[in-house]
Amino acid sequence: MTTMKGVFLPGDFTAVLRDVEVPTPGPGQLLVRVGASGICGSDLSYIYRGHKTHVGQEGAAYKGVVAGHEPSGQVVETGPGCRRFGVGDRVIVYHISGCGRCSNCRRGHMISCSDPERRSAYGWQRDGGHAEYILVEESTAVPLPDELSYVDGALIACGFGTAYEGLLRTGVGGRDDLLVVGLGPVGLAAAMIARSLGATRVLGVERSPERAAHARSLGLFDDVLIADDGVAEAVDEATGGRGCSVTMDCSGSAAGRSVAIRGAAEWGRVSLVGEGGRLETEVSDLLLHRQLTLYASWVTSLQAMEELAFRLVRWGASPQRLVTDVLPLEKADEAYRLADSGRTGKVCLVPTQSDE
Repeated sequence: MTTMKGVFLPGDFTAVLRDVEVPTPGPGQLLVRVGASGICGSDLSYIYRGHKTHVGQEGAAYKGVVAGHEPSGQVVETGPGCRRFGVGDRVIVYHISGCGRCSNCRRGHMISCSDPERRSAYGWQRDGGHAEYILVEESTAVPLPDELSYVDGALIACGFGTAYEGLLRTGVGGRDDLLVVGLGPVGLAAAMIARSLGATRVLGVERSPERAAHARSLGLFDDVLIADDGVAEAVDEATGGRGCSVTMDCSGSAAGRSVAIRGAAEWGRVSLVGEGGRLETEVSDLLLHRQLTLYASWVTSLQAMEELAFRLVRWGASPQRLVTDVLPLEKADEAYRLADSGRTGKVCLVPTQSDE
């Protein structure tokens, strides 16, 4: 097999399937047969709807490569010098390849690699997981436990890792209740992980009736509130006017962040993980006088992602529960339209040759 199918995003609300060459691994690289590849909200907002840029990036951040930065799969070939993984190993792909030398990379936070010349994201600047095979740096591979499916691995690769890091920053545990704003895939992941970490009560806020209904059906929340004009009062009523000791915004919107801040208890901790938008708040009454602590978190570290995968097994938690739609690569355009509708849970692509 010398060619394979890969998905590209022209930036005009379409996903296009093209034939591309199957890559050959070089030194320190793995060829991974993709088992599953998730569709992320950042792909929708920065690539699918139109090619946008990031601060410090010249031109569009997406460089016309095979899309998808949430892959998991099985190693089928190794390049010279690989020492940790071998043929047959199941892996999750941490979706940024960094320089490996800067302080952020050395701490496992390749997402924050400070070398713009060597930092590259799968599905953005180098070929990603929306294909039958993906070429990855061995340094970006994380073991996928046998108890978890490839779809589980795809969710850990970004959304679950993001939620986990945001919760770790707040130190959420058995003494806490949690308010999650925005119940897309990351918000749902936050609820599942917080339950496993011991949070005593979990409340959710969501503006989409379809997503709110899906969240309720999962049994992860004590209550799900609709984000309408009366949501602040609804949170007060649900918490006896005290608010929650930990809140997390996964919506990426100014309105959602306002709900997260307004819904925090005195001395509460607010975690911001949703991409995009603005933070607009009154400082004295809402932040200073209530002694709030704000945490901003971007994805997670390589070590935390590996830790999370094995913790999920120990907790008996399955990320795949949050998935509403799994489609083959050939239906990538339909899959992206579903994800972009904002009415579903997680949407994943699975190559037809996958064993799972």
